[in-house]
Amino acid sequence: MAHSKETEAEPRLFAFARVASAVLTHFLGISLTGFVALLARPGTSWFSWHPFLMTLAFSFFMTEAILLFSPHGSPMRRFSYKVKRRVHWMLQCACVTCAALGLAAIFYNKHLHGKPHFTSWHGLLGVITVCVVAVQSLAAVPLIYHSLVKGWSLAKFKRYHATSGLVTYLFGSVSLLLGLTSGWFTKSVGDATWYLAALCPILCALIIMNQVTSAYVAKKRFQS
Repeated sequence: MAHSKETEAEPRLFAFARVASAVLTHFLGISLTGFVALLARPGTSWFSWHPFLMTLAFSFFMTEAILLFSPHGSPMRRFSYKVKRRVHWMLQCACVTCAALGLAAIFYNKHLHGKPHFTSWHGLLGVITVCVVAVQSLAAVPLIYHSLVKGWSLAKFKRYHATSGLVTYLFGSVSLLLGLTSGWFTKSVGDATWYLAALCPILCALIIMNQVTSAYVAKKRFQS
């Protein structure tokens, strides 16, 4: 009897941990986006749009797009998969739009000041990430319009999309983290605040990685 109570308590504990981690991811993504917005004050300069739009793209829109499919923390858990898929695609479109505008803003700002482009790891990885997220979002169109991939295994296509999406999200998280090491950000915050800000993309990436990998491991177990 004691053993059965322990085994019942374990699933409850794991379920609570998954819900708590999903809620934490929502909180961290929104908090980092809001904090950077307050710090950058978008509209005060061309540069100010860059950190705001990039954080909005990857810390908010892309995070929320993936969390839509979380069985524990989705704000649309009661909606059908078809509705979630459409909203996911719209959030990804918003992510791509913000990322492209953020890239354009920093490109034009450097042009105005006669500075060289893409000379740092943040700049190089940032432009690669924007290109990757645009391609990855376009490649997902067949998941909405299945007739475009007749003869393809839809299950495999979904798995490839989830895997590439996770890689893209990790690229975005590392780009955000490198952005936090920029002179602009480090001069604007204290040491304690910097570490708290840096924890946001790191924790979000770990939780999102666990969500995506767990979903497909569970599917494989179910299929076997």
